[in-house]
Amino acid sequence: MEIALVIGLLIAAIILFATEKFSVDVVTIGLLVILSLSGILTPAEAFEGFSSDFMIILASVFVISGALSETGLLDKLGATLVKRSKSNTLFIAYTMFITGAFSAFMNNTTVTALVTGPVVGICRKLNISPSKVLIPVAYSSILGGTCTLIGTSTNVAVSGYIASVGMEALHFFEIFGIGIILCITGITFILLFWKKILPDHKEGSYAEEYKIKEYLSEIVIRENSDLIGELAFQSELAKWDVRIIKIIRSKDELIPNRFTRLELNDILLVECKMEDLIKVKEAVGLEVLADTIATDIQSDKVRLMEVLVTPGSILVDKSLKEIRFRQNYDLVVLGIHRFGSTVSQKIGSLKFRIGDVLLVQGTEESIEAMKHSVDFSVMGDFKVNMFKERKGIFSALAFIVAIAVASFQLVPLSIAFLTAALLTVVVGAISVERAYEIMNWKLLILIGGMSAFGTAMHNSGASEFLAVNIIALLGDFGVRYVLAGFVILVILLTQPMSNAAAALVVLPVAIEAAQILNTDPRTFAIAIMLGASVSLITPFEPSCILVYGPGRYRFIDFIKAGVPLTIILLLIILLLVPIIWPL
Repeated sequence: MEIALVIGLLIAAIILFATEKFSVDVVTIGLLVILSLSGILTPAEAFEGFSSDFMIILASVFVISGALSETGLLDKLGATLVKRSKSNTLFIAYTMFITGAFSAFMNNTTVTALVTGPVVGICRKLNISPSKVLIPVAYSSILGGTCTLIGTSTNVAVSGYIASVGMEALHFFEIFGIGIILCITGITFILLFWKKILPDHKEGSYAEEYKIKEYLSEIVIRENSDLIGELAFQSELAKWDVRIIKIIRSKDELIPNRFTRLELNDILLVECKMEDLIKVKEAVGLEVLADTIATDIQSDKVRLMEVLVTPGSILVDKSLKEIRFRQNYDLVVLGIHRFGSTVSQKIGSLKFRIGDVLLVQGTEESIEAMKHSVDFSVMGDFKVNMFKERKGIFSALAFIVAIAVASFQLVPLSIAFLTAALLTVVVGAISVERAYEIMNWKLLILIGGMSAFGTAMHNSGASEFLAVNIIALLGDFGVRYVLAGFVILVILLTQPMSNAAAALVVLPVAIEAAQILNTDPRTFAIAIMLGASVSLITPFEPSCILVYGPGRYRFIDFIKAGVPLTIILLLIILLLVPIIWPL
């Protein structure tokens, strides 16, 4: 009965993770509640994962990465890309190398977000489509994470789990050798075949890219209009869902705010649905001019800019209305690119996600202010804003020292990283409030909860049940085939689930199978961990989602590039892991 319940919950979790009907943290906590009420887990076992040292390591890495980002240190290092960009192939190679190197020691999603904006700008200088470069950026950030213990949350989660079941935790550089091989293989593959396997999606005009032109119109306020004297955001137009993008008053161009009142002869550039435009045409005192062309959106005083919603942004899981975007940033959002589709209507209430690309409009001053915001990455901007240079260098040194003392086992890894994170806050490289904001709480809850789910699989006998059946299916072919079966399984599970969650689901079964086969469970654990990190088949990995919009990608683009590379990396793992960690 308990086995059936645990396996049933596992299937339900996979479906819920894939459909995203509920957020991953809600699903994870729901699993823990059910397992605790059923008696499969004690309260102590259910929440043990949240108090483990690997959670401290993950949280500390988030804070340190945030500090390095906010001080501008990484921007300064990334600016060297400009100096090395003499040819397209060299540009891609150098970009992948830098991204992979950063990702070995930082959260790969953060690194991808930092690199994407400058890369788009350099692509425009070199007259190369960003779609030729951004998939390599995402892949190198993912593969760079296979080089060290903290390179990805999956590595930290697996290390924490195997330690909880009596095995030795991973050493900081234990997987460095095979990680470098995987990373170099990925870079070499891309450099050899990038012209053939990567799409060439040319960038169009803003109006074409964001499908704005069909919704833009100009309205002139005449003498008998009821709008005269009304606040722009509280007028009848606002009730009709007509968004005022800018106001032309005499020879001045204004971006409306909450205090702006409409006046006689104002020319309003508005965005609305066709049916709402009909209402405007029928209103008394309003004259609708011909549709405006894309160049009318910009002028000497009003500019357009693309910005990427990055991890830790205040906009994630919130709407423009909730954060009062126009009032706080003095910018208007004209359109949004999201995971292969463009949204340009009803965006005021839309909940934003990491990887969304916003087309914003504002004055020169507002645009420049946005470039300094920690909530967004500006597409095409590679200006270095090193406004906390000393604090950035200090944070980097504290990070390096933490890695050194932990590698030589002078201090436990969790204490070393926690100390480094504390120092970045104390010196002002990052504020306490910002440290809490950039923390990926959903990921921490997911990893802590799924670690407990592994305990539930062991307590219920589900892991033994599944292990016996998998061995019965593949055992006659040999231990390596059983190992291959588990690695392929985790690669498939990373499509609907996060990499860390997939690894933690498969790990208890694989360890049980290794013990039944009288082989070293550490070999199975490391192979599964690496398999979860090299699954590049679909763009569901956060780093891939971040580049999806800026690259104007389609789903099939990742299939074409990711499937052959994943197969090559899978074969390397199956060949080398049993040699480095003998079965």
